[in-house]
Amino acid sequence: MEKKEDSNCSSVPKDEFQDLIQTLGHHTNWDGRPIVKYDGFWLPLFYFRPILSIQKYFKAKDSDIILTSFPKSGTTWLKALAFSIANRNIYTTIDQSPLLTRNPHTLVPFLEFDLYADHDNPDFQHLSDPRIFATHIPFKILPESIRESECKIIYLCRNPLDQFISHRHFLLENKFLKDAVPLELDEAFNMFCEGIHIFGPIWDHMLDYWNAHLKNPEKVLFIKYEDLKEDITFYVKMIAEFLGYSFSVEEEKQGLIEQISKLCSFENLKNLEVNKNEYTGGVLKNSSFFRKGEVGDWTNYLTPAMSERFKKIMESKLEGSGLFFKI
Repeated sequence: MEKKEDSNCSSVPKDEFQDLIQTLGHHTNWDGRPIVKYDGFWLPLFYFRPILSIQKYFKAKDSDIILTSFPKSGTTWLKALAFSIANRNIYTTIDQSPLLTRNPHTLVPFLEFDLYADHDNPDFQHLSDPRIFATHIPFKILPESIRESECKIIYLCRNPLDQFISHRHFLLENKFLKDAVPLELDEAFNMFCEGIHIFGPIWDHMLDYWNAHLKNPEKVLFIKYEDLKEDITFYVKMIAEFLGYSFSVEEEKQGLIEQISKLCSFENLKNLEVNKNEYTGGVLKNSSFFRKGEVGDWTNYLTPAMSERFKKIMESKLEGSGLFFKI
């Protein structure tokens, strides 16, 4: 049974942290890691303190770029694209790109997993503009400075069933707890349908950003992974225009949009040496960020009954929002 949760705790002192934890709902994620329910969302306990620190201390600049997503929804791809678009004045040719020798996650750090993981209030003075950060934090839990400033937010979402399968494979390949026993597929899927999983429920996470996009489309850009796959050129131009880094006529004539699209493509990044054998943070296999990247891969793992069950849930949760997915 869930315990009572308190959503007003963004400035909790460290000595009160354990007391706070006792007021929240607790559960175990599919991979055996503990999660806590805060402000309606299930957050990883290991990164709950960093998330609170982000709420309290992070000060967004108007020039910041915040890349947001649900886990395993194309985040690596989005990082590569945004970095390449915003920094093309520095790396003027494709063969100069750091993406050729560094994983996108080292170039665009996560706020909760990287920058605030070991520091309550890290110093960002050394970072040049535009600062590009990533996060899986729901919109309503983002620090006020991000929500209220003029910084740009891009949200990339994915068909939830493909996301579920991709995330499950990622968690199985990167076993975070030595003695944890991951749930079987059916059990994990049941929890997924109940909305009990890291950063879930997934429908609330999506709606959080979808509604923010509808309210202020000049601040929040909402993109579907499937649409990005279908017409990469169109969306690379859209992302550039949204961020204020539109391609010039000359750049388009030179084929720069196509060059960036190719550089950041799943196939190209997957086959780079850095993403075959190296690790990010000494823990995560870079290869685990490039499993398949296919649309509709869920059909190889889930039964028609499972997909129908989730389809009905999504239709109910998204009804009237204008947001939909082909399931």
